[in-house]
Amino acid sequence: MITALRLTGSAAALLAAACLSTLGAGSGNADAQAPAPGAAESSPAGVDNPQRAWQHWTLNCQGCHRPDGTGSAGTTPSLAGTVGRFLSVPGGREYLGRVPGVATSALSNADLSEVMNWMLWRFDKDHLPANFQPFTAAELGQLRVAPLRLEASQMRADLLKKADESAPP
Repeated sequence: MITALRLTGSAAALLAAACLSTLGAGSGNADAQAPAPGAAESSPAGVDNPQRAWQHWTLNCQGCHRPDGTGSAGTTPSLAGTVGRFLSVPGGREYLGRVPGVATSALSNADLSEVMNWMLWRFDKDHLPANFQPFTAAELGQLRVAPLRLEASQMRADLLKKADESAPP
């Protein structure tokens, strides 16, 4: 016998996020799968609760940036293997705090800083500078007051070009 289950609000969102996070399971591509909550190899800097950060990512970011951080061509930029590079050029850190999805997020500054730090570690820890300072709630609170709009794509391209030019051979 099949029984209909009626979910509303956050329960439905959490179930949908859990289903989305399993996309790619069994495909043999470990990078395409979101990590199990709390299964981090170590707690990233600026992340008090990796499971909570993962949940916030799943419910607020993954829908556009995809479970593996690769984004959607033409609409949502990839984070995978790229996002940490912004921290190596002047203006890059500020850019990350002002992009529309960050600056206009419904998350609190504290939750957002934890997600940002988790996301940098999860999707591009190889490009994190040795002197990386985690985002703080106060810092994001200041950056979010001036969200980027139409200029975000061009600024992204310019910053990544500078990152490429300054990267060691």
